Amino acid sequence: MATGLREGMADIARQGLLQTQEATLETRNRKNSLNIGIPKEISFQENRIALTPLSVALLVNNGHRVVLESGAGIAANFSDSEYAEQGAKIAYDKKEVFDSDILVKIAPPMLEEIELMHKGQTLISSLQTGTLKQDYLKALMQRKINALCFENLRDEGNVLSVVRAMSEIVGSTSILIAAEYLSNVTGGKGLMLGGFTGVPPTEIVILGAGTVGEYAARTALALGAEVKVFDSSIYRLRRLQNNLGSRVFTSVMQPIVLNKAIVTCDVVIGAIRASHGRSPCIVMEETVAKMKPHSVVIDISIDQGGCFETSEVTNHTNPIFRKYDVIHYCVPNIASRVPRTASYALTNIFAPILLDIGEFGGLMNMVWNNPGIREALYIYQGNCTNKDLADMFNLPFKDLELLVVSNQ
Repeated sequence: MATGLREGMADIARQGLLQTQEATLETRNRKNSLNIGIPKEISFQENRIALTPLSVALLVNNGHRVVLESGAGIAANFSDSEYAEQGAKIAYDKKEVFDSDILVKIAPPMLEEIELMHKGQTLISSLQTGTLKQDYLKALMQRKINALCFENLRDEGNVLSVVRAMSEIVGSTSILIAAEYLSNVTGGKGLMLGGFTGVPPTEIVILGAGTVGEYAARTALALGAEVKVFDSSIYRLRRLQNNLGSRVFTSVMQPIVLNKAIVTCDVVIGAIRASHGRSPCIVMEETVAKMKPHSVVIDISIDQGGCFETSEVTNHTNPIFRKYDVIHYCVPNIASRVPRTASYALTNIFAPILLDIGEFGGLMNMVWNNPGIREALYIYQGNCTNKDLADMFNLPFKDLELLVVSNQ
């Protein structure tokens, strides 16, 4: 009964939106022209950018305006001139960028950046719930903006598109990082990751059979390494086997089997994710202490607290530390290590969304036609429309469908 009522309200809201936008949607040539701002990232070691020059050209050719803060693409090796050649306006004043109707950025805006935002503006950025503060949400709500969290964007296959893309990149990159720190140049044991005729292959243990674990296994197998994957879910292990198309060693989290594999391997990659709260601590300090000298630990779960008891947060400037003569790599934002590749992956997701906003005649029309985008909207006209966030910070929750109906 409740589900039917909710669907009915959603239908009324959708019809109401279509009625108010009737003149806009009547013909395709009346689509909205968007004013899109791309600010320079000021978060620590965030090197990615939301749109590449070619995506800017696509948007400009469709009648939209793109304002880019000078130097926004430098960390990903995109120059201002590349953007200018594709039709972007280069702004040297941050306020000019924040005057745009739609802001697209990677990291959540800082409080000083929120001060530059205005009523009715649309923000597309990450939310990073692990470090989220109530002050941040309240500041956005006071500005009465519309905010989309790109971690919650879903594609036609109901897949979290940004999370999936970044997980694929991080999984593959983690093996390349392992290869770097196994080499003698960085103080490793002097091993080539993989193996060849007459030489035993490198042994890699992967904790977690999700997307990160799968792509780490793919890359390691391609280099000739011996791979062992552990996960608490038989379903995920079976799915990984099927996706890889080859048989690899898989096991549930049996402590004796897991500890034996870790103390004899060359590399351990921790890719255990928690749906809520801290990631589970799987590997205890005494196990790390028994690992072979100069072995490598890469804790991808560090942004959720880490799955190794010995883990401590590091950064791209000082990425490693040693404990018990084991090399620990615990950088939270691994995708920023390959920002150009990551930016291409992100722009493939964001550019079509921006085009759709223009084609549908506004954000809300597009939101009601795309459930995968609707789930990502957590603030609408200054109201918190995400129940989990409202409960987390004891904020008033407003149902999105009811808000839209009441505004008609």
